[in-house]
Amino acid sequence: MGDRFLADVNVGRLAKWMRVIGYDTLFIPDADDEELLQVAMDQDRTLLTRNRYIMERRVVTTGQVEVLLIQSDDFREQMREVTEALGLGFHYGFSRCIECNEPLRHTSKESARDRVPPFVFSTQDRFLVCPKCTRLYWRGTHWRNMSAELVKFRKGP
Repeated sequence: MGDRFLADVNVGRLAKWMRVIGYDTLFIPDADDEELLQVAMDQDRTLLTRNRYIMERRVVTTGQVEVLLIQSDDFREQMREVTEALGLGFHYGFSRCIECNEPLRHTSKESARDRVPPFVFSTQDRFLVCPKCTRLYWRGTHWRNMSAELVKFRKGP
């Protein structure tokens, strides 16, 4: 299986966390099964789903589309399932926009001045920006909380 993914609506929260650890993960919440399978095939993406009926589709049984059937309904356990089944690491963490999936780019501190609270500007030196949605990222409290969550994913329940 590759390292580009497509998350079904039934594992939507998983899509965000796959992006957090740095993996290109599309999420199309209103797509039906047919559209999901077509996108996965066209873009060479592994489909992540809890829908066991997708496993019976011809494009899956013939190997045209790779699918990882997720067992758990808990997103933390889903992360463990995916990372263990596919041997994925966490070394690209915080490199993609969690909203739109684009790779983040470094931006100057000065360019963030008018877009962040004064305290953030005075305490942070490194900023990342999404080139598509222009969302700004920095290593503040939210980053620390997400990092702590990633440690839980690795350790297990």
